[in-house]
Amino acid sequence: MAVDLRTKLGTVELPNPIMTASGCAGAGRELAQFIDVSKLGAIVTKSVMLTPRSGRPTPRMAETPSGMLNSIGLQGPGIDAFLRRDLPWLLSRGARAVVSIAGGTVAEYADLAGRLSDAAGVTAIEVNISCPNVEHRGQVFACNPDSSAAVIEAVRGRTRYDIPVFAKLSPDVTDIVSIAKACVSAGADGLSMINTLLGMVIDTETMRPHLAGLTGGLSGPAIRPIAVRCIWQVREALPGVPIIGMGGVRTGQDALELILAGASMVSVGTTIFHDPSGCARILRELEEELTDRGVERLADVVGLAHQPHAATGRTLSPAARVGPNSRVRRS
Repeated sequence: MAVDLRTKLGTVELPNPIMTASGCAGAGRELAQFIDVSKLGAIVTKSVMLTPRSGRPTPRMAETPSGMLNSIGLQGPGIDAFLRRDLPWLLSRGARAVVSIAGGTVAEYADLAGRLSDAAGVTAIEVNISCPNVEHRGQVFACNPDSSAAVIEAVRGRTRYDIPVFAKLSPDVTDIVSIAKACVSAGADGLSMINTLLGMVIDTETMRPHLAGLTGGLSGPAIRPIAVRCIWQVREALPGVPIIGMGGVRTGQDALELILAGASMVSVGTTIFHDPSGCARILRELEEELTDRGVERLADVVGLAHQPHAATGRTLSPAARVGPNSRVRRS
């Protein structure tokens, strides 16, 4: 049985839900020798800024138990080089390009959105709001509902109506639902979650912080339960809003867990560093997981874990719940 893996990125239909996570595959070139990038749902680019950046000094990566800390600092060539070199390459390979953008001011985000909106071939924009707001004492945009909303409103105002705008949320907040609601109210078509968590490693030999930038973003399997929790909470509060789920996905079963929590798309990140063909493998494994459970359409299991058992009110495992209108095949 072939599973219908199609999903919706806002108003845009994707052939399947598996994408790269921003920052883990550049603009896709690094993966092209291992997989056909056109076969993925989309390539999410490394965050693009207005001007070139060299990033933070080294060392800027550290391994952690079941994870990794990175303190790269949004290194990149800037929007001009992206539009001249990277976007045309993605389009030449038949890939769908979800462009991540980052900035230090609301105006920078708006300018980036305007440049991308004028370019041909942009599938969607993912707004990385986990950046310091230089106009407000360096407070991260994503940690404040008003700041988050200001960025999304500015981006949505400069973006063509046919290009979906997704806000990428940070888990380093007290109430992620309030941030999600603010972004959606400001015009976000969907939400990406979660970004990395702020962490730190101290070298016990030198007795000093390992990373030159002191702190870094924690990613990898260690954060997956946090991703599941955040996706679950936002799906409960905003059931009609599309979610790109990410955080510690290394197998098709991991991807399925995020989908059951409410994600309709899944980005794969840290796994790519040790398995550059990981996205293609996870897509195959996800299809196998769905086939084994008799699922005919991916859309039928998005958020399925939220649906209660009719008699007890308790949620069921995806394999256990088969209602009269479900397309989950009885074994």
